Amino acid sequence: MGHLSSTEFQSLRIAVLTVSDTRSLATDTSGQTLIEALEAAGHALYERALVRDDIWSIRARLCAWVADPLVQAVLITGGTGFTDRDNTPQAVAPLLDKQVEGFGELFRQVSLEEIGTSTVQSRALAGISNGTLVCCLPGSPGACRTAWRRILMEQLDSRTRPCNFVPHLKQLPARPLPACGTRS
Repeated sequence: MGHLSSTEFQSLRIAVLTVSDTRSLATDTSGQTLIEALEAAGHALYERALVRDDIWSIRARLCAWVADPLVQAVLITGGTGFTDRDNTPQAVAPLLDKQVEGFGELFRQVSLEEIGTSTVQSRALAGISNGTLVCCLPGSPGACRTAWRRILMEQLDSRTRPCNFVPHLKQLPARPLPACGTRS
């Protein structure tokens, strides 16, 4: 499996979506935590958005990014619990071409050390949709830090051996695409 890693770091374009009925971009500490982590690791924030916890709002924003040839990963924070308002997993799961079964399992395992058995109430999940890695994380900054440090930092690093997700993601165009409404 050594062929699934590289000796050189590849910066990815990552979108961050916060799902919340109560936060604004100004009060979104979880989304900000993810942005700071991905930028510190050398990746680029493609875009940031916040949508209410509604299946169709989540799907609309995610579908636009998955269809975008420049978005290689989407990190979603919020809506993964068990309240009536938590809709992220059921919004995202039908859009995935392949689920990363071990992601939720590993997230709950590493979270056990930090929050004990409360980790069973996380419905964190991940998968690939149209060459875009989509990760659904709980809405707390601590959970976002845990997911980044213990899973995502390595799996989004092209140098991680024996394998990582980078070879499975969209490859960016060799030349920049024209801006919307223009022709090349």
